[in-house]
This record gives sequence, structure tokens and C-alpha cells, in this order.
Amino acid sequence: MASFSVYASIKLLSLCAMICGVSGLGANWGTQASHPLPPETVVNLLRDNGFQKAKLFDADYGTLRALGKSGIEVMVGIPNDMLASLASSMKTAEKWVSQNVSQHIRKNNVNIRYVAVGNEPFLETYNGSFLRTTFPALRNVQAALIKAGLSNQVKVPVPLNADVYESASGVPSGGDFRADIHDLMLAIVKFLSDNGGPFTVNVYPFISLYSDSNFPVEYAFFDRNSSPINDGGATYYNMFDANHDTLVRALQKNGYGNLPIIIGEIGWPTDGDRNANNEYARRFNQGFMSHISGGKGTPMRPGPIDAYLFSLIDEDAKSVDPGNFERHWGIFTYDGRPKYQLNLGTTNSGSLVPARSVHYLQKKWCVMKPSARLDDPQVAPSVSYACGLADCTSLGYGTSCLW
Repeated sequence: MASFSVYASIKLLSLCAMICGVSGLGANWGTQASHPLPPETVVNLLRDNGFQKAKLFDADYGTLRALGKSGIEVMVGIPNDMLASLASSMKTAEKWVSQNVSQHIRKNNVNIRYVAVGNEPFLETYNGSFLRTTFPALRNVQAALIKAGLSNQVKVPVPLNADVYESASGVPSGGDFRADIHDLMLAIVKFLSDNGGPFTVNVYPFISLYSDSNFPVEYAFFDRNSSPINDGGATYYNMFDANHDTLVRALQKNGYGNLPIIIGEIGWPTDGDRNANNEYARRFNQGFMSHISGGKGTPMRPGPIDAYLFSLIDEDAKSVDPGNFERHWGIFTYDGRPKYQLNLGTTNSGSLVPARSVHYLQKKWCVMKPSARLDDPQVAPSVSYACGLADCTSLGYGTSCLW
């Protein structure tokens, strides 16, 4: 009995070491899948794996209803294509809040704590499409929450890509907001500060590696195998800390050094690119979990880090415009099976727990006729047709099917 108590104490200490330095572990729950799991199954998956928070990209009724009485803290999302209508009409914002926030909190007992206005609306590849609508939508949603009596409970961030800030010197201390949106960013930051909202940012070392063949691979990970960067006495061994503190410096430089920061998305894909595989994903996500455990934080912002892993489950219907890897960010496969060993510090087993009671359709495969020749001019359009109805992102240079 004594040995069991000692073993149990060690297990509890190891769990605490992993999660006590994290301000509640969160996961992004996307639903762009051809055969999505039932919302109730996903909620059980979240709970079984110790996720305390879920970040959504819309306000699907079934998803929110399933989260009712779960105790999971929820960030509801407003898609970018809704920003214009919310920006131009206060009544539209009030109706949206009534239907997608008030109703779920009061009738379905959903623990909604944030409404995310847009998703990376200032991404440079959008060419300014949402520059005029994001801030007005943010103001109207905030006003609607105040009118509904929910502004103390529900805060309103704007999840932004890390490209909204930069450093002319190449080190965090030179951090400032992007010149073309500097005034707009300051207006939003002031609004967040005035209303108790956090600055929410998505940080992706993988994208840096994908976009730049000269990016130092080891700097993307947390093993301290890369050459460190010294910035006035602060030492950076990985991209996450440097990127995070570039934001901290940008906030400090503009008078908002104490604004809370949420890492809205962080993760690593498992397919669709030569650097997207299970081993790199496990190494990155495990490294990140170990890195933020204990509450050490970063050189410029010590303390617990509030983060949402990206993502919970693969989405085989996502756009692949950014790259084929877009459909492979999940730590679980589309049917809720763990892809690799990952200790989140939230389960007694130290491993991911698969989804329960998953029901499967009959397996079907699209194969080439044995009589077909590769030089047949109908092969290419036939493959395009088949891939238009299925997920072929594992077919390509460096991917799992053509490694």
C-alpha cells in the first residue's frame, strides 16, 4: 500500500509539472470535414483528454449545444465573411449575440467566455479585404454583449496572424506593428485594453519552415539544438519565444505592455509536405507542452501561457490553397484516433485517449483500372475528378504516400 501511495504521488506530481504552468489547456475544434464526428463524441474526446477550453471557428448550434454542461470554456468564432454585415448593422450584431451567445449561455448552459471576431483578417494574402470591417464589427459585437448584460463574462478578441507585427532589427526588441496597419492595430489594442479583451495571436513555426527553405529547422523546435539568438541579454533558443516576445515588445512600445496574450493557434501538421510528418508533429507539440509547463513563460513575459493547440481533429474538406498540409493539423485522425504518442499531462496514462463509440461506414476505394495506361490522356482528368471527391493531399513530393 505504501509503494502504491508513493507511485500515485509521483504520477500526480508529473501531471502537475506538465499542466500547472498552463493557463488551462485548449484545442481548436474545426468542422470542415466530409464525415465529421458527432459533436457529442468530440466533446467526450475533449473531456477524456483533459482539454479545458475549446476554440470554434463559427457558432454551429449543434456544436454549442453539445458543449452545454460540459464545463469546457468556449471561444465562439465569427467567420470573416460575416464581418461586413456585423460592421454595418448594430441590429445584426445584437441578433447574432442573442442567437449564438445569450441563448446558449442561458438555455443550454454553455460556458462561453470569448467571441472571436474574424480569423486572421489582416493576413497579408487577403490584400486588405477585411481592413475596413473588422474593427467596426468588433465594436458592434462588444456593444451587443453590453446590451445583453454579458460583457463581464464574455470578452471579444480578434485572432490575428503573427504577420501583424515585425522587427526591423530581426530580434524581438525591435518589435512593432506592421507599418501598413499600425494605426488600425493601435486602435484595436486600445479597444481590447479598455474592454478587458486579450490579444490573440496564431504562431506557426511550421509555416516559416514551409515558406523559407533557408529557415533553420532546429529553431522551430524546443530541444535547444539550434544556435541561440541573444537580444540585449535575453537568449532565444526557439522561434516561439522570439515570436511571442516580438509581440510583447510591440505592445510595450505602444503603451500596452500588460495586455494579456492568448496563443490562439499553435501546432504542426502530419502530412502534405516534406516537413509535415508524425515525428516532427510529435516533437513539436510535445516540446511545446514541456516548454510551457511550470509557468516559466518567455524572457519578456514570465508566467503561465494561455494556448490552444491546432488542432484537435483532421479536416479533409479544408481549402488547400495555403498548402496540402492544411488538412492534416489534427493530433487525432478524422475518426478520433491518436496519430502519435503525446503526453499532454492531463491523462493518467500519459497518452492521448481515442474517441469512443465511433461508427464507421463501409470502406470504399477509388483505384485505376488495371487496363489503363499512364500515357492515356484521360488519366490526368480522371485523377483530378477522383481527387475532387476525395482527399489526395497525401499524394505529392515528400508526403506520406510518396516519401
